[in-house]
Order: sequence, then structure tokens, then C-alpha cells
Amino acid sequence: MSEENISAINKKIWNMADVLRDDGVSNIDYLEQITYLLFLKMCDEYSKPPFNKDMKIPESCKWETLTNKKGAELAKHYKEVLETLGEQDGILKEIYGSAQNKINTPAMLLRVINLIDKETWTAFSTDVKGAIYEGLLEKTSSDIKSGAGQYFTPRPLINTMVKCIAPEPNKSICDPCCGSGGFLISSKNFIEDNYILDEKQKNF
Repeated sequence: MSEENISAINKKIWNMADVLRDDGVSNIDYLEQITYLLFLKMCDEYSKPPFNKDMKIPESCKWETLTNKKGAELAKHYKEVLETLGEQDGILKEIYGSAQNKINTPAMLLRVINLIDKETWTAFSTDVKGAIYEGLLEKTSSDIKSGAGQYFTPRPLINTMVKCIAPEPNKSICDPCCGSGGFLISSKNFIEDNYILDEKQKNF
């Protein structure tokens, strides 16, 4: 996907943040809410062809249960979805363990759901999804009041740090503060650009 298309999606998603800010939703809260909804939408896509994966999402929490409701019914159901997912095991509990709906106006919540529903997120590469999330994170970190700047490392700085570290094939790479996966993606690109990899190294 071109940088222009990534920029267009970022702009579309961020325009919604501007609307929600008038409704009392901070930038950092918006990023959190987008993450909850995006994860559910991508689980829905992975559960269908050609993937057909069992994503362990309870029937009452699946994506289509959000797209076919509106008003107070949607707000009530979304609250129940977050609570139910927070009670599941594994990664679902980690993501939704203390999740709360901070988009208080049902009409606004429906607009965000419809915005996410229009895109096929699994069609984007990992790099593209990382770039979109990174764009949102950068916007959030520019809001001084949110204090989110401590969580964001600009891509040029990431690339410079990776060049200094010079990761090698068959070496484990750990990013304990991974957000958008920027360091991991940059490390992967560095290795592919600087080494001729055999099949075993690619798999690693």
C-alpha cells in the first residue's frame, strides 16, 4: 500500500478523534477504544475464508453483534462485550481485562464502528498496520496534555538506533516496550537489506 493510502486512512481515523474530543474523549482514550474495536474486527476477518481461524471470540461478542445495533442498545451491548471478553482466558483477558467504553454517546460509538467496518484490515500487511497505528500514536503523543510522548519513538530515530545495533540473522530481537512494532519491523528490514538469507534464516 502506498504512503498516500496509509496517510488517507490515518486522516480518516484521526478525523473521528477530533469529533470525539468534543464529546469529552481524550486522544489517548480514543487510541485505546480504537484498539479494542480493531482487534475485534480483525478477529472477525480471520474467522472467515480464506483464514477460517478459531479466534475464541464468544458468539455474543462477535463483530456483527456491534454492527447490527444502535442507540442505547448498542451502548449497553458494547459494555457487555467488553466485560465478557475481559473474563476470557489468554490474550483476550490481557487486552480486555479492565476495558471500559469511554465513548459515551451511542451515535459516536456507531460512527467509529462503521468507520472500522468499511476497511478490510487483514488485507493490509503487518508493516502497513504498524504504520497506521504508529501514525495514530504519533498524533496522540503530540498532545502535550495526554503525556503520551513518552510512549512514542519517531521512525527516523528507530531506524538510526537499529543501524547502530546492526541486528544479525538467527539472533533473537526483543522490544520489551513494543507498541506499533516499529523496532521489530525496522530490524527485519535491516536484516533483509544487509544479508542474503537462506530458507532456514528466513523462517527464523
